[in-house]
Amino acid sequence: MMERVRAVLVTADDTMLVIRRTRPGIPEYWVLPGGGVEPGDASREAALHREIHEEIAGKADIIRLLHTMESDDERQLFYLARIATWSFEDRTGPEFSAEGRGEYALEEIPLTTEGLDGIDLKPEEIAHVLQAAISGESLGVEGSL
Repeated sequence: MMERVRAVLVTADDTMLVIRRTRPGIPEYWVLPGGGVEPGDASREAALHREIHEEIAGKADIIRLLHTMESDDERQLFYLARIATWSFEDRTGPEFSAEGRGEYALEEIPLTTEGLDGIDLKPEEIAHVLQAAISGESLGVEGSL
């Protein structure tokens, strides 16, 4: 089973970092930074740190596992994390140079129900989980919400 890790990256300003995907013939959508767990990764958390480094040249403090989604062939683990520094210009992930992959744009959105309503975050299930956590003030990020 393929495992993927993604992060809800909360900044010091209580915004969330998301990646806007623009691909030919598909309406734009947003995803959380992350990717596949590779055989050389020591743990899922190590895979997430590697992905955050590759995708946004950032370092994050992982707070906790927030949500897990599972299908027949894939498991996605969503972690809640704090991030202080990042540099989208210094990203190194292989997907950025793959032909036909479209554009990746890093954006900060308010970590509010209105902020989430303003984007098409994929997968929908994590958008609903975040909306419920924000509405119920149960996201659990110290100093946030």
